[in-house]
Amino acid sequence: MTDWIEILKEQTATGDQMSREVPQMLANPDISEAQVKTLFSALEKQAEFVEKLRMALEKFGHDFSVIKAAERLEERYADLAASVAEKLKAMRG
Repeated sequence: MTDWIEILKEQTATGDQMSREVPQMLANPDISEAQVKTLFSALEKQAEFVEKLRMALEKFGHDFSVIKAAERLEERYADLAASVAEKLKAMRG
């Protein structure tokens, strides 16, 4: 049986790490447009995965607090992707 709570914990830890690392990456003056595009794509995939995870948690009747944690994580990835999109937009002038 899939341990959805454990997956959520792992994804939350990854989200915490990305929240620290993404701003540092974007602040690097040597980051290329290709790297920013790759980062954006990776964050979009994470956001999609967490959305599916949230839907699975809802489907299997987990507590509201668990669903809410998944929603916050989904929002975190969306915010990170938005910041990367802004960097890409700025790079393109």
